[in-house]
Amino acid sequence: MFRIEAEVDKARQELLRNRLLDTNTAASPVLAALRGTPAEREVPLHVWALDPAGALAGGLVGHTWTAWLHVTYLWVDAAHRGTGLGSHLLARAEHLATADRGCAAARLETWDFQAPAFYRKQGYEVVCEIPDYPPGITEYTLVKRLR
Repeated sequence: MFRIEAEVDKARQELLRNRLLDTNTAASPVLAALRGTPAEREVPLHVWALDPAGALAGGLVGHTWTAWLHVTYLWVDAAHRGTGLGSHLLARAEHLATADRGCAAARLETWDFQAPAFYRKQGYEVVCEIPDYPPGITEYTLVKRLR
């Protein structure tokens, strides 16, 4: 018999993560080849836009891992939407990811009320659609080849 517990436990979380990493590394030659190399780690990538007063006008937060850029957040203040700032932030992140980090592709998630049309305009393609995540909203995963 097993005792099942449902509680947040940071030490067990880290143990589980390490065991899963070991299992995945043993099962995948690609992941095994990454193990112990700089490409194994996620590297943060942030791009900020500040207005003349130094206030945040927009920004992009993501990371690179292996040959991928993963955009986690892209936001532009309402006063600056429609000016091309979002496109500029995304293009700058893509440039840094390719020129400085050797990335060949990018991925991101967005909801139906956010910016799927914006990302399609930037060359991203929908590869996954999850309806009702959360209920009443559709989440999209989009990707783009950068090279």
